[in-house]
Amino acid sequence: MQDAAVFVRGVTGLAELQAENTRMRAENEKLRDWYQTALVLDAENKSLRDLLNVKLEPQSRYITTRILADSGRSFVKSLLVSSGTKDGVQKGQAVISGEGLVGRVVEVGKNTSRILLITDINSRVPVLVENSSQHAILAGANNNLPSLTHIPAGSEVEEGARIVTSGHGGLFAKGTPIGRVVYDESKAPRVELFADFDRMVYVRVVDKPHDLNLRDIDTQ
Repeated sequence: MQDAAVFVRGVTGLAELQAENTRMRAENEKLRDWYQTALVLDAENKSLRDLLNVKLEPQSRYITTRILADSGRSFVKSLLVSSGTKDGVQKGQAVISGEGLVGRVVEVGKNTSRILLITDINSRVPVLVENSSQHAILAGANNNLPSLTHIPAGSEVEEGARIVTSGHGGLFAKGTPIGRVVYDESKAPRVELFADFDRMVYVRVVDKPHDLNLRDIDTQ
């Protein structure tokens, strides 16, 4: 009888241990889910905080929107965002992150829009070497280092110089930060972008102001 009692207690203890292990595994799974959720929320909060770093002109209107997907369709470097015509997004509007220019709106649906990134080979942005009169064109090359083209003959762009939008053409507001000049192995000027495309969660779609170039002239 004593041996039987010991055996029963052993079986009971084993069953309780197995039940405890099952409970612990379930709790660990919940903790992993909560941890992943916390990481996602932390990334989203950081992305939203970073958007405050780029100062927009007082009259600028913008829409903060979430990135849904990356590259697709006819563009190599593009993003899909969760705002469309119902939110006031229009084709041609500039898009920025917390660090600087990201691209422009090229397709708009009712609920979503596609952003052509400044790294795409189809992208061309009029730019200015900050604190100088040197104008150029930022040309996407389907990599993370867009080229500087159409630099005035005889002028040389200093490595490390900040590149900002020039405002020419009225598509992008003047002075939006883009990146810094670096030189590749062929000694061609390229731009190391401020925006980190791999870490973006939210972006801002900026409404282009009316008569942008006229306003720039009036304020000079």
